[in-house]
Amino acid sequence: MFSRSDFRICAVVFGVLFSFSAMAEDWPQWRGPTADGYIPAKNWQPSNLPANPKTLWKAPLGEGVGSPVAADGRVFILEQAIDKEVLRAFDAATGKDLWKHTLDKAYGDAQAKGPRSTPTVSGDRIYATSCRGEFHCVNVKDGKLLWKKNFVEDYGALFYGETKDFLANGASRHGNNGSPLLYGKDIILQAGGTNGASFVSLKQVSGKENWRSENDQAGYAGTYLGKIAGAEHAVFFTAHGVVGLNPANGKLLWRFPIETKFARHVTTPVVVGDIVMVSSHMHGVFGIRISKEGNGFKAEQAWLNKNATINFACPVAVGEYLYGVGPTKNIVCLNTKNGEIAWSKDGLISSAAGKAYAGMLVAGKSIVMLTDMGALIQFATDPKEYREISRTQVCGNNWTSPALADGVLFVRDNKFLSAVSLK
Repeated sequence: MFSRSDFRICAVVFGVLFSFSAMAEDWPQWRGPTADGYIPAKNWQPSNLPANPKTLWKAPLGEGVGSPVAADGRVFILEQAIDKEVLRAFDAATGKDLWKHTLDKAYGDAQAKGPRSTPTVSGDRIYATSCRGEFHCVNVKDGKLLWKKNFVEDYGALFYGETKDFLANGASRHGNNGSPLLYGKDIILQAGGTNGASFVSLKQVSGKENWRSENDQAGYAGTYLGKIAGAEHAVFFTAHGVVGLNPANGKLLWRFPIETKFARHVTTPVVVGDIVMVSSHMHGVFGIRISKEGNGFKAEQAWLNKNATINFACPVAVGEYLYGVGPTKNIVCLNTKNGEIAWSKDGLISSAAGKAYAGMLVAGKSIVMLTDMGALIQFATDPKEYREISRTQVCGNNWTSPALADGVLFVRDNKFLSAVSLK
C-alpha cells in the first residue's frame, strides 16, 4: 500500500505539490501544504485544544465561503466587497490590512454570496479564481496583477449562474469553487473548457500554456496530486465524473463516469493505496480502484456506500479509514477497503442535513474539526469508536475550512477573518 510517507517522498522527487521555498509552518493552498488536510509533522500539532484560546486579531470580512491561506507572514482570502470579488492580504501577526486586489464583478445565488474558491501561494506569487472564471496571478507583496486568464473567453468554459430558465451543471451553475494546484514550476487549472480545455497547465511565472486536455465541464472540487498504481496522477472530480491525467502532459489515464442532475460534485478526491474516493450527493461515496491494464490504466468501482453520502464537506483519510460528514449531519468513519461504516456519531453538526459542513485537519493521531457553529473539536483517529479528546470555541457560524500555521488557526466566519492561537 502507498503510505503517506511515500507520498511525501514522491513530492520531493517530482516537486509537484508546493513551492519548497515555503516555510514549514505555511498553509499555502487548499487543504494545506500537501493538499490533503494534513498538518505537517514539522508544524505545530495540538495534543489538547486550549479551553480558552486567545484571539490574536479579527478583521471584518465581506461575504464568501472560500478558505484562507497563510504564507510568508501573510494571510490571503477572497471576499465580496460591494459589487466586486476581491483578493485581500493581511499581516499574519497583527491583522493589518496590507492590500486589496479586484478580481471580478460579484456573483451570488440562493446557495451563497461571494467568492467560493481558495487562493494558492507559490513564492512571490498568488493565484486566485473568481466565481465566473476570472483567473489572476498577483504579486504577493503589493497585490499587483502579473497576468490573467478567463475560463470563458480563453478556454470556452460555460457560465450561466443559477437561472430558472436553464438548469446548468457544476461550476457553470454555482460558480468556480475548485482551487488551482501547483505542479513544479507549473500550475494546473480545472477551467471547464468545452473545446479541449477542461484541464489546463500553465507556467507559473509567465502564464504560458503547457497543455490542455478533455472537454468536461468543471465541478466544484479541488484536485488530488500524487502516485496511484505506480504512476503520477492528477485526479479531478468534474461535472461528469472522476478523471485521472498525467500532470506532466495532460494525457488521459482513465475515466470513471458519475452523472447527476446538477453535478453537485464537491468533495476533493481522497486516495488510499490505489483506491480513489469521492462522494456524490445523489449516489453515495464511491471507492474507485485504479489498476494497470496493458500500457494504460483502468478504473473500476471497488465499492459504493449509499448510507454514508458526503455532500459538501471534504473528508480526510488516516491509515485505511476515511472520516467525513454523513447524510444526516453525522460524522462517519469508513473502511476504505470495503466502504463499510466503522462508526457514526450524531450531535456535532448544527446545520440542516442538506447544508451540513465541517472542515477537517489531520493532526498526528487525531483530527481537528471546525464545525459549522465555530466549535473546534479534536477526536482520535480510532476506527473502533468516536473518542473526543478536547474541544473549544474559536469563531461564529461558518461554512469553510481553516488554515493552521505555527499554532495559529486562521478561520473565516460570517463576519470576520480571525487569527486564534491554539498554543
